[in-house]
Amino acid sequence: MPRFPSSSHTIGAMKGSVYNALAHRLASHEGEVYPFHIGDTWMEPAPGCRMEDLSEAEHPGMHRYSGVQGRPGLLDACVDHLRARTGLAEERANVLVTAGATGGLTALMGAVVDPGDEVLILAPFWPLIAGAVRTYRGTPVPVPVVGDVDTAAGLLERLQAALTGQTVALYLNTPNNPTGRLLPRSWVEAMVDFARAHDLWLISDEVYDGYVYEGEHVYARPLAPERTVSAYSFSKAYGMAGNRAGFLAGPASLIAEVVKVSTHTVYNAPTASQITAERALRGGADAWLANARSQYAAAGRAAASRLGVASPQGSTFLWLDIAEQLGEGGMGAFLERCVDHGLFCAPGDSFGPYPTHLRVCFTATPPEVTARGIDVLAGLLGR
Repeated sequence: MPRFPSSSHTIGAMKGSVYNALAHRLASHEGEVYPFHIGDTWMEPAPGCRMEDLSEAEHPGMHRYSGVQGRPGLLDACVDHLRARTGLAEERANVLVTAGATGGLTALMGAVVDPGDEVLILAPFWPLIAGAVRTYRGTPVPVPVVGDVDTAAGLLERLQAALTGQTVALYLNTPNNPTGRLLPRSWVEAMVDFARAHDLWLISDEVYDGYVYEGEHVYARPLAPERTVSAYSFSKAYGMAGNRAGFLAGPASLIAEVVKVSTHTVYNAPTASQITAERALRGGADAWLANARSQYAAAGRAAASRLGVASPQGSTFLWLDIAEQLGEGGMGAFLERCVDHGLFCAPGDSFGPYPTHLRVCFTATPPEVTARGIDVLAGLLGR
């Protein structure tokens, strides 16, 4: 047990920067920069759904606390949105508005993980989920699957091999960050059956469900509503990353427990952000979302073509294995060369056991800037 002046050994062992340890050099680079290391958008939110569109006169109390579960209007908008998207008859009790999907998933880990518990995490994965598990003294267990196996049977073999008596939950992410792939229906159904067979919670991260370019996005919660919690993000859906708002949908009894954790950490998601989020869900960002999806798809296809990899099926990322281009110094030296050209990418080991992979976000800058940055990367890779 740490005593002054030490701090928690668990937290001390966690990375301070998960997307690029060289990101601090962004501000000092002379010339154009390509911040492809973090998932964001160059687009501002839809008109009418921005902070500048709000006034205290129109929204009394916008600078005050909201209820810890969320503003009633936004809770109702989330319920209507979920019913339309998933067909499941959700109610307010099934929803928690959170400080971004990150805040929601972290609070969820606080509700389902005791010290020593293990969470199976389909890999490659969104990096912050591993830290969320560790924060509550659990153990994240990466299960390399996406791009590693081809069938639901192969997926189940990997899961079974990773399962122990300490396993309490299974986390999946589709459309997948970082690979841009959609998990097939057979895989999602197999994971539902696996979770039921072993009394596990199923955590379905679906923050990119609005960005599907080819294929079918399979919602997990309607397949197992008694044990599934799904996560959604206004950051990803509507270009509101700075607002810090998202929401969870899950069994009412578990959501009530997650509310306790959220209450004792962030208390409530920012009130003004909830107002803009409700506007977006009530139709204020429908046209914006359709336009963003079209532009993202085009940018993803163009970047994939230039780099010689498969086009993304969804999300905002490309996933490259650059093993053949890594010379002496490995990934660290390659990332240094990238930064010398103003290019910032995320190393694969942030997403699981992938030391020779690279994640590239193709929506962080306007398409013309992205195209120039992808040219820089292609040149460094000799492609």
